[in-house]
Amino acid sequence: MKSWRASQCLISAISFIVFVFLDLLDLLLCHFYRFIDGFMGEDISTCYCHKTRGKKARFGVEEGLVSKTLYGRKNFFRGVGILNFRRNEVGITPMVKSSNSSTRWSDCNCESCVSWQQSGELNLHVVVKEPSPDTNEDCTEKPTENVIFLHGFLASSSFWSETIFPTPFEAAKQSYRFFAVDLLGFGRSPKPRECLYTLKDHVEMVEKSVINQFQLDTFHIVAHSMGCIIGLALAAKYKKTVKSITLVAPPYFPSSNKEASVAVLNKLAERRIWPPLLFGTSIMSWDLHFMFKDMTRHTHHSAWHTMHNVICGGSVLVDNYLEAVDNARVEITVIQGDKDQVVPLECSHNLKLKVPRAKVTIISNSNHSTVIIGREEHFMSSLEQVWSSAVENHKLKNIQVEI
Repeated sequence: MKSWRASQCLISAISFIVFVFLDLLDLLLCHFYRFIDGFMGEDISTCYCHKTRGKKARFGVEEGLVSKTLYGRKNFFRGVGILNFRRNEVGITPMVKSSNSSTRWSDCNCESCVSWQQSGELNLHVVVKEPSPDTNEDCTEKPTENVIFLHGFLASSSFWSETIFPTPFEAAKQSYRFFAVDLLGFGRSPKPRECLYTLKDHVEMVEKSVINQFQLDTFHIVAHSMGCIIGLALAAKYKKTVKSITLVAPPYFPSSNKEASVAVLNKLAERRIWPPLLFGTSIMSWDLHFMFKDMTRHTHHSAWHTMHNVICGGSVLVDNYLEAVDNARVEITVIQGDKDQVVPLECSHNLKLKVPRAKVTIISNSNHSTVIIGREEHFMSSLEQVWSSAVENHKLKNIQVEI
């Protein structure tokens, strides 16, 4: 016990020193980028380093769409009144603009970050897996079921297309059409600067690029981590047509507290250097080859705003989404690994308390990623059971409505 306490004290002390250094670096880089932006003739972008009342109104964004954590980020030096400053503020429109195709001097110009600018219309990158023609005699017949897969933070559609899609299950091949989405700002999807990446932005882009584009009448949702928040918002909006929603490691915290977004930030991005995943998330808020690639396929602007406005800010809305989905009797399944160091296990237990009829499964010896990766066949088998049950329940609901 004494050795454990000593190690925790050591980690806390080292964490304090590391983050004090990063806080100083944060302030210095803020000045540096402001100077270079002016030197390069760029418009000085909005800064969140200084708390200012009324920012939301000047942005023209609806109340509740922008997270309080954008303006409440801790910094040791600002906290003690050292090096306080205020930068000029420039309004940012809340939604995507197709004219926003120029790049800044500091932007990444790799193919995945700029390829979307070559298209006139902004749509998400979507990987579609159709039923196998070898097992479907009538190839012109529409698939009986559609499934939308949503990835987590710093990931892309590869999380699903490289793992679940190749899994050999004949029933799924014959009966289901899969859609794996690169969320706005990630993977090969658009990464516009004139966007705050709010929960509403993400939902509307999935709606436009998948539901409307492919004319989906009904569908299932499978989401991982951050994608669970977007999935719940989407399900609440389409509660009459969504048949089931499977949430894998959902970052759900009850939102009774008005400062829920700040509490979520402190939970998921605590200023500590251990464990490493927590340290990485802390840096961003302030394994496998395709996963490493995904970690570079976004801009800081898109990742920063999505972290705050979806994961943190979205927490105050999730209770309403859950109530809407629950009242519509949509099948809700939760899956999480017992070794998850990114999303606390309490999230799944909290969700079960909120929606008692939700089916919660805790997978032993699995973490945030290996709850799916490495056990794809077991995961797909679970999904097929969920979808099969949901299809029958959806039919019963329609019969009851007609009666």
